[in-house]
Amino acid sequence: MKRIGVLLAMSLAIGGCVSNPSAEQASQDGAAAPAQPLADRLTMFSGGPAGGLPQGWQPMVIFKQKKRTDYSLVAEQERTVLRALSANASSGLMQHVSIEPREQPLLRWQWKIGSLGERIVQAQELMEDAPARIILGFDGDKGELSFSEQIQFETAKLITGHDFPYATLMYEWHGNEPAGTIRQNKRSSRIRSVVVQSGTDAIGKWREFERNIVEDFEHAYGEKPGRLIGVGILTDSDYTGETVEAWYGDIRLLSQNR
Repeated sequence: MKRIGVLLAMSLAIGGCVSNPSAEQASQDGAAAPAQPLADRLTMFSGGPAGGLPQGWQPMVIFKQKKRTDYSLVAEQERTVLRALSANASSGLMQHVSIEPREQPLLRWQWKIGSLGERIVQAQELMEDAPARIILGFDGDKGELSFSEQIQFETAKLITGHDFPYATLMYEWHGNEPAGTIRQNKRSSRIRSVVVQSGTDAIGKWREFERNIVEDFEHAYGEKPGRLIGVGILTDSDYTGETVEAWYGDIRLLSQNR
């Protein structure tokens, strides 16, 4: 059984824990990979042409030995959206950012989830596969964490050579838990998720969500969030082996006065 809890946090690591194919190739060729600039805003999917990946978003490879989810910009209803197709696959997309969440606390996005198999619904009890997730990585002082949590961070860094986020907050579809439920990952206390869509409700239809990430972080962790350092999406089905499909509209961070 995969260790998605710890490895997901590693893969969203802001120091470069994400497997970047171009960086890996550059390393193999003996050349230093160019540093990726940190964005102060997210690149909109709707701003790019159909075909390929959105500018500024990088592959988020969780398990190098597994098949990757296919992500591509597609035209739908006179706009460009991001399509995710996972056939027994597991990978995501992410963008490195540097954003003060109190200045842009409102997260707004749309997604549409395709048909679901029964195994996907059942797998959610183990916090494994999900057709749609939005992932946020936050900076913070790891020295304030418990000894066991610090050991977990140090072990991860020793194994991977990279740091990973102080805290991860996810917005996800869940097979059974009602919307609004906050879940702690069973394998890492530094990963919490908020259920925003449940069961087969509105499957096949576009849904729009808006969340206050500062309030959600405080509710989930009992502390104020640090700087937002990464935003990702993840559609995966490698645990169940099923084929799932989802579409993501623009992901926006907005101020309170919009």
